[in-house]
Amino acid sequence: MRSKLVLHAVDSHTEGMPTRVITGGIGTVPGATMNERRLWFREHRDAVKQLLMNEPRGHAAMSGAILQPPTRPDCDWGVLYIEVSGYLPMCGHGTIGVATVLVETGMVEVTEPVTTIRLDTPAGLVVAEVAVTDGAARSVTLRNVPSFAAGLDREITLPDGRTVGYDLAYGGNFYAIVPLDAFGLPFDRARKDDILAAGLSLMAAVNAEAEPVHPEDPSIRGCHHVHLYAPGTTARHSRHAMVIHPGWFDRSPCGTGTSARMAQLHARGELPLHTEFVNESFIGTRFTGRLLGTTEVAGVPAVLPSFTGRAWITGTAQYLLDPADPFPEGFVL
Repeated sequence: MRSKLVLHAVDSHTEGMPTRVITGGIGTVPGATMNERRLWFREHRDAVKQLLMNEPRGHAAMSGAILQPPTRPDCDWGVLYIEVSGYLPMCGHGTIGVATVLVETGMVEVTEPVTTIRLDTPAGLVVAEVAVTDGAARSVTLRNVPSFAAGLDREITLPDGRTVGYDLAYGGNFYAIVPLDAFGLPFDRARKDDILAAGLSLMAAVNAEAEPVHPEDPSIRGCHHVHLYAPGTTARHSRHAMVIHPGWFDRSPCGTGTSARMAQLHARGELPLHTEFVNESFIGTRFTGRLLGTTEVAGVPAVLPSFTGRAWITGTAQYLLDPADPFPEGFVL
């Protein structure tokens, strides 16, 4: 057996969405911060991300995380987020997967009933509180980065000439938030191709006309997620389909999307602090969120979100690259 590369991984899924956690084989990525490491990895080692995320080792909706030593002294681990669409500053479902893996593999000191893990991410400090029973992670509650509404009651004209209203919010990534009714589509997985096309059309128009940029970090930019919420959705229980660049659905309820959605609802005066909010995915799985307080981001009013979800380990693996493999970066079909 020959290999140019050996990558150690623990695979998991968070409420249906995969996270391939790379625990060894990468080494320490250069950079003084996790965001600098994110940008360096994207520039210099993108082939490794492609290898892990693309077919035949991954699939069209694959997601993962690379464990790193932290760049700041108050954290236990650093995390780089990878997926088919690129390198996210923060990934909620991925962080729940990472925290579950760290507890169940013994890579952090485990205490019951709660193990607290401080994670250094490209978007900033994220604190994971893992509920542990008999050594097993039962659920994970994340205290996410400050989240904010970046624009309410915006309008965008789509290529078909239709004008659609949307809100824009940040929860670790930027999200365009719009009712599915705006496209005249039912919340029905049988119409998933039409829903996906609608979300991608809106996403492209937003980025072409008014690409969002984080007010403190211009390297965090662009809208790569569209939250299409279902008829009957309320400010306490939201059902949605999350469309993600370049063309797939989040299987989980989406952690950064839950944070952005709560920030948007709070900015509209619909979700008070310390109020339970249930966010339901396209496949019916749920995160439960709440807002813990308020703050500011570069003078912009922001909230401090938390949310709870579950992850399960699905396997362990060593991923190899044979020197003769005709697809050293995998492929996309």
